[in-house]
Amino acid sequence: MLHMQSYTIGQAARLLGVSPDTARRWADAGRVATHRDDAGRRVIEGRDLAVFSVELARNGAGGTGEDEGSYTSARNAFPGIVTAVKLGDVAAQVEIQAGPHRLVSLLTREAVEELGLEVGMEATARVKSTSVHIDRV
Repeated sequence: MLHMQSYTIGQAARLLGVSPDTARRWADAGRVATHRDDAGRRVIEGRDLAVFSVELARNGAGGTGEDEGSYTSARNAFPGIVTAVKLGDVAAQVEIQAGPHRLVSLLTREAVEELGLEVGMEATARVKSTSVHIDRV
């Protein structure tokens, strides 16, 4: 089992499509749980951030972000957080919340396992034509 990823306030803000100040205010108000990591930074557990991102999208808050530093021909990139992974025998379904956008990709179980995708981790959905490709970050 992989170690669950935690996100700093700045990383969470980028994934939610808001400023770090906005993410910090939400954390201060108790809208999303935080704790201190070993370095003393305030962080949000990946699963908590996934739940919060879905809640924000349902309430119409949040924004979108631009993917930085990635090389691909698919130009429509939606960085976000994995909110659901449903594995079948051969196929899988992965949901990503990217700001207010919920993207769903059907892919092979093998691809999900190779990428190590699980709820709460950062990922980018790339849309080209009618296909959605998931890149692990």
